[in-house]
Amino acid sequence: MQRQRCGSVVLDKRISRWNFFYWENGKRRSKVIGTLSQYKTKATAWRAAKEMRHALENNHPVTARGSSARTLRELIEAYRWEKMPKRSDTRKGYESWIKVHILPRWGESRIPELQARPVQMWLDSLNLAPKSKVHVRGIISALWNFAMWRQDIPMQVNPISLVTISRATKRVRQPRVLTVEQFRSLVSYLHEPFATMALTCLCFGLRISECLALKWSDIDWLNGVLRVERGIVAQKVDSTKTEQSQRSLAIATEMLERLKLWKQVSEFSTDDDWIFASPQRLGRLPYSYTGVSRILREAAQRAGIGHLTTHAFRHTCRTWLDSKGTPVGIQKRLLRHSSIVTTMDRYGDALTNDMREAHCKIVNLALSPIANGR
Repeated sequence: MQRQRCGSVVLDKRISRWNFFYWENGKRRSKVIGTLSQYKTKATAWRAAKEMRHALENNHPVTARGSSARTLRELIEAYRWEKMPKRSDTRKGYESWIKVHILPRWGESRIPELQARPVQMWLDSLNLAPKSKVHVRGIISALWNFAMWRQDIPMQVNPISLVTISRATKRVRQPRVLTVEQFRSLVSYLHEPFATMALTCLCFGLRISECLALKWSDIDWLNGVLRVERGIVAQKVDSTKTEQSQRSLAIATEMLERLKLWKQVSEFSTDDDWIFASPQRLGRLPYSYTGVSRILREAAQRAGIGHLTTHAFRHTCRTWLDSKGTPVGIQKRLLRHSSIVTTMDRYGDALTNDMREAHCKIVNLALSPIANGR
């Protein structure tokens, strides 16, 4: 049974070629792995058949190593192994668009059939937000480039570049932004460490994945600096969303004191511990996003401010910075946006003092009244 499920590698001594044998619908099938000169031992040939074995174990079509993909489904299987983004959150998003939208419509189509006009008409028919359509178009375009890269089709102009998405930059729903009074009310209903967590997200403009992934060693207590070095999604530690997101941020004195207070009462306070370690996981992992989101929603309901997500803190940070007259270049550096790298790079590292001053303004809005009332 194990051999049928995983396949087997056999050397054809007559022509010195390795073949991968497997069972499909009760029939024995084979695919070429390579020659004996390419793979000197059975172990190396077995490793070379990794893609075929993975496809077999996951009930996907088994394609020969290096063979041309005949359909988009076969191309996607190869793309998963060779070019799919490695970051788990990004990969999860790609898989969702592929499985829900692309494969059901185009899975059995030949690659050249994905031309601009039929793809445009199909995207226009989907009941998706413009930004979501942009994501789907981007993946199809990446698949076309991948097909040319692996020489499944001749090099040519990518036809998906001609596909346009109307209102692609327009939001369907406006982001939620909290007033100072709403934030103060919210924090009054949050117990620790969630109150400090909310303050950290707001005052630094962090994504929740970045906030939960913070460790005590990321804080330079002497110089008042916070290093954002990683993210955590679905309890899997990963890189930050973009390279630009990985940055050191100044910490205002009041915020530094708030973090010190939490460190003093936390069960997990060594340098290698998570700042927001979960007692349920014995400190081995931080609190999960789902748990934090639930507690945040409950506090928001009690505070009478309605539905709230963790990303509202990031939008609120940007709005408060703007209300305090913070130059847009400094805002972009504080929020670590990668889409405007050129704008940020014009300011260089000389903005450190200005960034610290802008951060202090947000902390004064968010923290000072809370500290006096607790």
